[in-house]
Amino acid sequence: MNAGLIERIVVVGGGSAGWMTAAALANAVGKSIAITVVESEEIGTVGVGEATIPPIKAFNALLGISEAEFVAATRGSFKLGIQFVGWGAAESRYFHPFGTYGADFDRVSLYHYWLRERLAGDKTPIDDYSMCWALARTNRFGPPVDNPRDVRSTHAYAYHFDAGLYARFLRRYSEDRGVVRVEGKILEARRESLSGNVSHLILADGREIAGDFFVDCSGFRALLLDGALGIGFEDWSHWLPCDRAVAAPSANSGPITPYTRSTARAAGWQWRIPLQHRQGNGHVYCSEFVSDDEAAAVLTENLESAPLAEPRFLKFKAGRRKVAWSKNCVSIGLAGGFLEPLESTSLHLIQTGVERLLRLLPDRSHDPLNAEEYNRATSAEFDRIRDFIILHYYANTRPEPFWQACANMAIPDELAYKIKHFIGSGRLVSPQDELFRNPSWLAVYLGQGLVPDRYDVLADARPAIDAAEQLRKLRTLMHDAAATFPTHDDYLAQVCRAPALG
Repeated sequence: MNAGLIERIVVVGGGSAGWMTAAALANAVGKSIAITVVESEEIGTVGVGEATIPPIKAFNALLGISEAEFVAATRGSFKLGIQFVGWGAAESRYFHPFGTYGADFDRVSLYHYWLRERLAGDKTPIDDYSMCWALARTNRFGPPVDNPRDVRSTHAYAYHFDAGLYARFLRRYSEDRGVVRVEGKILEARRESLSGNVSHLILADGREIAGDFFVDCSGFRALLLDGALGIGFEDWSHWLPCDRAVAAPSANSGPITPYTRSTARAAGWQWRIPLQHRQGNGHVYCSEFVSDDEAAAVLTENLESAPLAEPRFLKFKAGRRKVAWSKNCVSIGLAGGFLEPLESTSLHLIQTGVERLLRLLPDRSHDPLNAEEYNRATSAEFDRIRDFIILHYYANTRPEPFWQACANMAIPDELAYKIKHFIGSGRLVSPQDELFRNPSWLAVYLGQGLVPDRYDVLADARPAIDAAEQLRKLRTLMHDAAATFPTHDDYLAQVCRAPALG
């Protein structure tokens, strides 16, 4: 029997994590539970994460948010994937698409037929079988059609947007549904003597904010999980050595591309994220191999247009809390861990953290089974995303010392197992319940030069399938299909143009 609803949930910190949490809770519980967000204007947010992955569409849809209204309000654009420049060899380019590669025309997966043709001398890149890339390369965009027999149904998409504007958008949404925002700087959290649970927060002006359950969205400070409860941090910098970033917005130049670009640099990489009103740019780097001044120079020298602000520096460490939920507190966002923004997973980890909390929302008994399952699932998700990001660094052939160190590092066992099977047999062995599934792993493997010399033996047992002709037809079909979509700029203007800057 349930012990009854908790009465008060307190969210510590605003920003994307705090307001995504508040919005989802308000949508789920209405006014049955009092929800309070405590944030301080004195404390800034990281606020550089502006690229997302497709599951965020489901989050917004669950909240009943109109896509057109949301994109306009956040001055956003659409994202079909990520173009990686220089991540394998120095001059290499490949595309990590959202969606499948082509449409399977046989029980043997398309990429095995592609691999067989490549080994026979066909040099057509796997990118040419992606509807996402067919659109992205020509700066076109439109939602997929609702017909699985149409190749125009095989792409997916996400968004680029201003994370600060998204937080404001969700704040309005939350407050309209009864969430109370408290402005104030938190000095400390007090705990009950017997249970060890957090009982209330003490603000700088002496006010006390009591709660039955607390969500730590205080960013890297982790005021509750680290400060009050002393939960340790699992450091992954030996696998993900980049520990700093410098970011600067710049003016738009040319068409707004419907994809993110990630360009490898001598000791890290540079992002380019196009919005309706500006481009987001940043250089993620390892301070062991390059100084802050040198990193800033790399960023500014490679901007495509005039900077709109001075470079802003951030320090971070890759890893996660040893547990995400302890006592009556759960960490969401940077308070629970950090994985660099290479594959745009920061907001996604907030989203899944919130969704997991809703599935495991505690009652007054604070059953420890809720925390146990939350921690198991959160750890597994972080670990698998971590491994996918490590793959990008490990599978490189660049000559610089930073990249050579990455190529020679010892990698996690599960990642080594996946690579071994792909190189040895051409098989993809990613579990179906993980975030990045087979097409994503395939994009990075092949894009960075990990090409097996074997393919599925079943391909040779099906001589009636003219794979070469089927692949040729598919390339032509995608090329022609892409031309039926509007340009990305036209789609934004027609459907979700942002209001003029005031």
